[in-house]
Amino acid sequence: MSNVQLTAGICLRLVDSSENYDEVLNSKPTMQILSVKKVSSPGGLNQVDRYRIIVSDGEHFLQAMLATQLNNLVDEGHVGKYSIIRVDKFTCNLVQERRLLIVLDMQILVKNHEKIGKPDNAQPTPGDGASSAQQTPAPHSAATPAPVPSTSTISTSAPQQQHQQQQGQSNRAGLNRQNIFPIEGLSPYQNNWTIKARVTNKSDVRTWSNQRGEGKLFNVTLMDETGEIRGTAFNNAVDELYDKLEEGKVYYISKAKVQLAKKQFTTVSNEYELGFERHTEVEECRDTQSLPTIRYNFVPLSGLQDLVKDAICDVIGVVKEVGELGSINSKFGKTVTKRELTLVDKSNFSVRLTLWGKQAEQYSEMNEPVVAFKGVKVGDFGGRSLSMFSSSMMTINPDIPEAHALRGWYDAGGNQASFQAHSNSFSGAAGGALSGFNRSEMKSLQEVNDMLSNTTTDLSEKPVYFSARATIMHIKQENVAYPACPTCNKKVFEQHDGWRCEKCERSYEKPEYRYIITMAVADHTQQAWFQGFNEAGEVIFHRPANKLMEIKFEDETKFGKVMEETIGQQFNFTCRVKQETYNPRNCDMVSRKSSRSTT
Repeated sequence: MSNVQLTAGICLRLVDSSENYDEVLNSKPTMQILSVKKVSSPGGLNQVDRYRIIVSDGEHFLQAMLATQLNNLVDEGHVGKYSIIRVDKFTCNLVQERRLLIVLDMQILVKNHEKIGKPDNAQPTPGDGASSAQQTPAPHSAATPAPVPSTSTISTSAPQQQHQQQQGQSNRAGLNRQNIFPIEGLSPYQNNWTIKARVTNKSDVRTWSNQRGEGKLFNVTLMDETGEIRGTAFNNAVDELYDKLEEGKVYYISKAKVQLAKKQFTTVSNEYELGFERHTEVEECRDTQSLPTIRYNFVPLSGLQDLVKDAICDVIGVVKEVGELGSINSKFGKTVTKRELTLVDKSNFSVRLTLWGKQAEQYSEMNEPVVAFKGVKVGDFGGRSLSMFSSSMMTINPDIPEAHALRGWYDAGGNQASFQAHSNSFSGAAGGALSGFNRSEMKSLQEVNDMLSNTTTDLSEKPVYFSARATIMHIKQENVAYPACPTCNKKVFEQHDGWRCEKCERSYEKPEYRYIITMAVADHTQQAWFQGFNEAGEVIFHRPANKLMEIKFEDETKFGKVMEETIGQQFNFTCRVKQETYNPRNCDMVSRKSSRSTT
């Protein structure tokens, strides 16, 4: 067995509120893992499991949590019970008046080792007495503190007043020094927390006006070592905070509302988001050490073919070609500027990436720079393409190892290489998802409108078919389904003896509801109205019409939520356009679902 020396006394130093926490946080202690337990987050589409561990210095032990970016070390068996680790980066928060160590980064020194020492609980609960020296503590054993909640239920409390006075700082500064809460640990169940985060993206102020009034908003993307979260300010909070928050700077932020993320409006990988209010506190971090840096998870350009359409990814490449500034008409009738860049990398693939709005107008680098893109969206135009949007981030010639390596390769001869573009006939996850769907005939709604305007075909005699990819913006709720005959699917009418079908000339105890939905859809060019029937409705609502109508009759509030969940979904539509006397352009459509939209 290897001779490993644990950092004696570190557990008690972490518990002792009078310790110099700058020194402790930078100590990189060597510790042993005594126990590993998986803790599930609340259910939902973005559920992420966490690992609760117990760490020991050979004399005492503490409860701890692994940051989610370290989950793979447990999942892949690299670390487990009795492993020896060096904790390179961590934070320590107060949870139910006890210290909880959150491990942000670590090195595995010994995978399998015998238990070292007979550690006692560094924070015994009153009446527990000494911890058992013969038994490894378990996350819920009597020797440990009161059960530590999962990430979704952790709450922090302010540092002790005595420690604040010793530090000679204000209450908020004390929190910033000692009780910084990790972004990935935020949930609606915390009341007192402070995060230290970098603003990686800041939107312009946007305004709206509808029947309920007028307003304005802006949003930011915040990042620390553990993850990202989106923050949004409305109305008065815009006036208070817009000028305070600057892209690229680091801030201490507290007293914002943690709420469930509206996934139709964000691609940030977090089940929660922050709502900024007038009393939200924002203070710029002047400390030049331990600042959050942007974390990338780069995908090589050759690997884009393995991603589904609308996936969000990070890429880095050399900008080999810069297109001219152009424009298109958006679905809201506004003119939006665009510019296309051609990226290449060491995989000898190339891809087109589209910049929009100010990003397109302000781009002026013509000397083949290395550019890192965070959070761009994958499209399938021309096989594979990329597009930036409001929450994406672009960094030109970043000072990171990947950029230096790419620059060296390109200048040493990579610029003379032949680069392969993605073709439409790719395989992989996206190809499987759209099997049987002819993407080469996909049209934008603007192209469809132009085609119909210029056609000489009599649509009443010969319908026109087309394929389009669009996002659902609105579904009319009034007549989302109709009571149908279980035999012939014709509409039935309720009478004294049941539900009567005139075609079959018989009555039924209850009808078989079928979808007939009218929806507004949109793509990047414009909006259109589609009409769909039962097959399409079952795909869109993920349930038969009978089930949806049961919800409507029993709980109108729940029914409204189900309807809201359809907004923002993206599908591939196969449509038939036929001219009718009551509606010149009525689209019968059969729905075929593509990847779920992340915008």
